[in-house]
Formats: sequence, structure tokens, C-alpha cells
Amino acid sequence: MSSALRTGLDVFFSGRQLELLGSARIGVAGAGGIGSNVALMLVRSGVRRLFVADFDRVEAGNLNRQQYFPGDLGRPKVAALRERLLCLEPELDITTAAIRIDRTALPELLQRADLWVEAMDGPDDKRMFVEGALLAGKTVVACSGMAGIGGPPITVRRLKRLSMVGDFVTDIADAPPLAPRVTVCAALMADEVLVRILGDEIFALAGGCQGETCSR
Repeated sequence: MSSALRTGLDVFFSGRQLELLGSARIGVAGAGGIGSNVALMLVRSGVRRLFVADFDRVEAGNLNRQQYFPGDLGRPKVAALRERLLCLEPELDITTAAIRIDRTALPELLQRADLWVEAMDGPDDKRMFVEGALLAGKTVVACSGMAGIGGPPITVRRLKRLSMVGDFVTDIADAPPLAPRVTVCAALMADEVLVRILGDEIFALAGGCQGETCSR
């Protein structure tokens, strides 16, 4: 039996598109402001196979922009996020790992998915992850700069196997990470993942709705 979410997605996607979205193995490195929001948007968009890694626990300072609530305080982020995503899509195939992502763990970690969302903190960790993933032949959607209020536009820069999303200027050391711009960045990253998964099927999607759905 299809879930309610799957039934709703049938209105917007063809069977072929849902098959591509459902079979893609997506990894999310970090379950904070970027990772938790990207994961939620991907599941809402038809992605059905997720691997999420993060060693951190939910703190009060996370609630202003991350997909957690006061009842999650003190819980591992990956456990709280997994529970939330399964409430949305009970048929979701989700695996999590409460581990710190470092150079030692990276090689084995990268084998868990084909396309990765880089949602880590700090420029050194981001560089380590992106470089390692690209060397391993993975496709990566990464982020850089989304803090503050009213900053530079957040855009996408796309290379062969790397998409960078952000304003490429602001840093949380200079401006606070707040929900609006963090969520904008996460939304563009989720959109970029969909672009990478669907490929030529995007053109079919852009062709509009089908049959009776066109009047909705």
C-alpha cells in the first residue's frame, strides 16, 4: 500500500521519475541546519533511500534553524531526524550513523551513498569531505555562506560532479546562522540533488502536469 506522501507525489511525478528518485542512494554528511532541512525536503520530493551521519546531539541553540523541537533536546540528531522523517514517510529506507566524520571514517562512509550532501561545520571539515568524496568518484552538493540577514544572493555554481550553493561570502563567525537564509541554502541544495538524480527527466517534468492534474 502506498503512503499518503507517495499518493500525493503521484500527482506531480511520472512513474519513471518516482523510480529514479526512489532508487537513488543519497548521503547527508551532517544533520544540522543544512542537513536536517535538506533531508526533509528530499523525502518530501520522493527520495526514498537516505544515509545520514552526524555525531552531535540536539541543543537549544539548534532550534532556531534545524528540524528539531524542544522534545528532542539531548537526543542524537540522527535519531531525532530519523524519527521525524519516518513520520512523514513510513516506507523510507533510512540508515543513520552517530559518528564524527573525519579522515579515518571517510573512506568507508562514502561507500554508503552515490550522491552526497555536504552539510558540515567549518571550512577544514568541508574541504576534507568534498575532496575525499570527489576523489572517491562521488557526486557532491556542498554549501558555503548562508549566515545573517539580508546578505548577498544565494546561488548555485555547478561543475561536473560538484555543485556549490551559497553566497560564498558570509560566515557564521561574522553573522548568526538564522532560519531564513539557512533554509534558502538548504532548499537550493535539495533542488540541486533532484537535478542530479532526474537528469534528462527534468525536461519531462518541466512539460507540466498531465490529464486532470493540469487544472489543480
